[in-house]
Amino acid sequence: MSESGATQSYDIVIRGRLSRRYESAFDGVTLLPRNGHTTLRAEFADQSRLYGLLNRLGDFGIELVSVNQVRAADDAD
Repeated sequence: MSESGATQSYDIVIRGRLSRRYESAFDGVTLLPRNGHTTLRAEFADQSRLYGLLNRLGDFGIELVSVNQVRAADDAD
């Protein structure tokens, strides 16, 4: 993951448009509706929280398209 105490940002792409009513089910996640999919943007302090969100998506029967780590601008070398 990253340095101790630092968070990592992720874009989690799911198939279809997820309505705003799901925002409360995914605390701390920003929903970004796109054409044919929704991106969930979130920061996690550790991978267990990321896996927790992925499991929750599965529990809702939501189809996962991709999970992408978003690198901070100062990390892009």
